[in-house]
Amino acid sequence: MRSAATKTISCLAAIILLLSGCGYRSHYRTVACVRTNTAQSAALSFYELEGVMVFKMKQKTQSEGEIRYSAQLETGTATVYYDYMGVKTELFTVCGGETLDDHGGYIEKGTVYIIVETDGVCENGAFRFEVG
Repeated sequence: MRSAATKTISCLAAIILLLSGCGYRSHYRTVACVRTNTAQSAALSFYELEGVMVFKMKQKTQSEGEIRYSAQLETGTATVYYDYMGVKTELFTVCGGETLDDHGGYIEKGTVYIIVETDGVCENGAFRFEVG
């Protein structure tokens, strides 16, 4: 049987992980997927994608910055969020037949999570992200 102190420590550790943004996990089904992720950029291209794909990047400068992105989908709908300082915010939504090339979001020095969430199956897509 676990002691009260062990249960308390376990609960505190879980809360800290949730608050620090470490709770993001990729869970997806894909066909013909190429994924890259460096400290300041990420890219994803695929024939089919369904689920959630998470990228972790770092804004290295103290100054205010934005996320530069491009996206295209042949079919389906995907919404992209970013999490900076524990706040998940929608960056954009792209639908089948659309192509986007823009920038947005507000970030300063620190870790940035990019979360791509599909609404069902998306086909023939490509996403690129850059911070800095």
